[in-house]
Amino acid sequence: MSDALRRHGVQGGGYCRSRRANLSTPMSIPRRNRVDPFGDLHSVHERGMFTGNRGCLVDETGRIVRHHRGPLWITCVTSYRNWKSPLDQPSHWTPLFFLDDAVALAAGHRPCGLCRRDDYRSYRNAVQLGSGMSHPPSATDLNRMLASERLRRGSGLHRGGDRKTWTADISLLPDGTVILDEGSRPVLVSGKQLFSFNFGGWRLLGDRPGRETVVVLTPPTSTRALSHGYVPALDTSVSVWGVSP
Repeated sequence: MSDALRRHGVQGGGYCRSRRANLSTPMSIPRRNRVDPFGDLHSVHERGMFTGNRGCLVDETGRIVRHHRGPLWITCVTSYRNWKSPLDQPSHWTPLFFLDDAVALAAGHRPCGLCRRDDYRSYRNAVQLGSGMSHPPSATDLNRMLASERLRRGSGLHRGGDRKTWTADISLLPDGTVILDEGSRPVLVSGKQLFSFNFGGWRLLGDRPGRETVVVLTPPTSTRALSHGYVPALDTSVSVWGVSP
């Protein structure tokens, strides 16, 4: 393990089906709808670049009671055509929030086919190229692929311990991949550097080692997309350190 990682120690077409945007509601206690790289939900004030959808997660009182519902996990822009969406309405998809694309991809989401159409096509085509497919995968194909790579069997709101991971040489991983350090904490690979995760932004951890086998959190399908042309939208905290994807 590198010194930097040791020091860290520490379905369907996948379209937005409901009107959204202006998702801000002043609250003293934030809703539990912020997503970490494992895909678990937290109540923190920081919101991030993207919203997203993995089904209705609330009960009749608007309380979060489930981790996800169904295989459609997408990442959306926070404003689109002045559409609006309730944050905690029963029988309606529940908006979630992500720091950036790296977090969303690590959590097992993919770009939405409607509000992020260009990103969706780029992701789909990159997956085709990386997987050696003769035709671009459909949205349903992508949902199925990602669902098979996200979680082992389990239940409850906390599913980070059920995440499927894999190993790879860090020198071969594309920018935007999220790996785990020795303490199983998420670390972003970008350029020649590594960054630790915080809901407020990525924090510089150290240099990427030349060669080292690491545990990868980002699903293989999304890692192939990153390796074959999909460019992730990263939080500005990464560029602050002089790194760009």
